[in-house]
Amino acid sequence: MPATQSRSAAASRSAGPSTSWDDVRLAPVVLVQGPESLLAERAVDALVDLARERDPQVEKIALEGASYQAGSLSVATSPSLFGEAKIVVVGGAEAATEELVADVTAYVPVADPGTTVVVVHGGGVRGKRMLDAIRASGAPVVLAEAIKKDSDKVAFVTAEFRRARRRIDASGVRALVEALGTDLRELAAACGQLVTDTEGTVTEQVVDRYYGGRVEATGFRVADAAVAGSTGEAVALLRHALATGADPVPLVAALAMKLRALAKVGAARGRGSASAKDLGMAPWQVDRARRELAGWTPEGLATAISAVAQADAEVKGAGRDPVFAVERAVLTIARSHGR
Repeated sequence: MPATQSRSAAASRSAGPSTSWDDVRLAPVVLVQGPESLLAERAVDALVDLARERDPQVEKIALEGASYQAGSLSVATSPSLFGEAKIVVVGGAEAATEELVADVTAYVPVADPGTTVVVVHGGGVRGKRMLDAIRASGAPVVLAEAIKKDSDKVAFVTAEFRRARRRIDASGVRALVEALGTDLRELAAACGQLVTDTEGTVTEQVVDRYYGGRVEATGFRVADAAVAGSTGEAVALLRHALATGADPVPLVAALAMKLRALAKVGAARGRGSASAKDLGMAPWQVDRARRELAGWTPEGLATAISAVAQADAEVKGAGRDPVFAVERAVLTIARSHGR
């Protein structure tokens, strides 16, 4: 085996276990890595809580990657006058200075077992030498991966309610993801509010009472009506949304998301069975798309997708009238139903 492959294999064998943000454990060095800042913050909070459970007098010290100065880590991890335990959180390591990279790389092999150093890295290649050193040491790696797929958002909402020991039904989850699914932090806050302010099972009607006026929710209602071929309803919903301040860009995005779901499920049906996981969708989304596809031909779906692609370009600057562009797309989608 070539030397480079041998070194790579050795590093892989010694790399620490990867865990999710909600399954952390204390260690002398912990790497929290990924672009989802909310999940990274939760992972750090959980680590701090674990450190305080172990020692209520633990001292938390915060360092910042972009402004880090040489020697700061050594000072932060050195024994305190009264011997308190420490947890050092190095935030923003994706913007690390060269001094931070050097200091962390040097610290990892001699890490103090009584101190926890948490390095939070949002992604990218900056600080690669530091990240490689942490992984090669066997330190745990906590993943804060971006939640982009609708199926992942559904799983996130379901888990939020499960942790709170509350129940939300499938229609409630769907409504919440449709209303606030573009921003995970906002989605998490909405889950918290519904847990606090409501009782019993959270349903679509409950979610609609709190968040039904959101632009995202309005966009999905427009898309639902257009895909169902309900031209009058779709145009009325669209005009109401625009009159109350909705921006054409997210409205077109909702149309595109709806049609992508139909196209995915339609293509999978042609290839044979495909699971919701394979499609990156929630089971209820697949079931709904299958029902909606009953009124669509491949030619009609292609026409609708082309109309949305044109509208997407026009609302983002290629056209002079974004409102006209989105209305034309809605009309084309509705009229393509059944053709």
